[in-house]
Amino acid sequence: METVTGLVELRDRLQGWRRRGEDIGFVPTMGNLHDGHLQLVRRARSLADRVVVSIFVNPMQFGPGEDFETYPRTLDADRAQLARERADLLFAPAVDLIYPSGLSETTRVEVPGVGEGLEADFRPGFFVGVATVVARLFNLVQADLAVFGEKDYQQLAVIRRMVKDLCWPIAIEAVATVREADGLAMSSRNQYLTAEQRRRAPVLYQTLCEVADGVRRQRQAHAELEARAILKLEQAGFTPDYVCVRDAVTLQPLAEGNVNAVVLAAAHLGRARLIDNVRL
Repeated sequence: METVTGLVELRDRLQGWRRRGEDIGFVPTMGNLHDGHLQLVRRARSLADRVVVSIFVNPMQFGPGEDFETYPRTLDADRAQLARERADLLFAPAVDLIYPSGLSETTRVEVPGVGEGLEADFRPGFFVGVATVVARLFNLVQADLAVFGEKDYQQLAVIRRMVKDLCWPIAIEAVATVREADGLAMSSRNQYLTAEQRRRAPVLYQTLCEVADGVRRQRQAHAELEARAILKLEQAGFTPDYVCVRDAVTLQPLAEGNVNAVVLAAAHLGRARLIDNVRL
């Protein structure tokens, strides 16, 4: 596996593959890779002739007081893992290649509807940062398909909507959330948990499953299920931002009786902010 940081080298490798008629799968990441990321690489490997993985810690999606400076950067270890997964190319650009005009002067991409509410209420500007960097990476790599995880469910919805609205010829593939044996969704931020917090962390997934079961049974209003879930998380030591039952496609509040739903949550546990979701 080769690593490139510049645009000329990237385009040279991609053009060679395209001339041979090979299709390209793309997995954008922020590095600090775990098995959840590697499942995305495996999916891309199964669908495409060539696999490109990017590692870029995107400053635009971090808000004031968030962990941009301390976000784990483990490029050497990441490179070794990607080589074992037979990725073809690692693209690790610097900030000034992605944002040559600087963050404040760059063109931005904003996705309405699915990019509003939920995470956007607690992380203003987050999805503008996500959409903008993914748009730039898509234009640089020009892959045939890109693979994302369902753990970041709203982010996946934003990217799908952006691709549809901007008529980009790239297929978006989703991979189910990869979990630890006790149900905790794999995340780079799990390493912020203390040993005692790690023992409590699976309560988040358990709570979402209970809400999903309640929606299926249709014995309680969604607001009641959400309120009970918030209380349970608080009693377990979490500080919840939200637990919401939403339409699985539009992410709007779910009409009673509709079971095409997703239950989404975000909650703080110590230094870690955990997000998760359960589809019905």
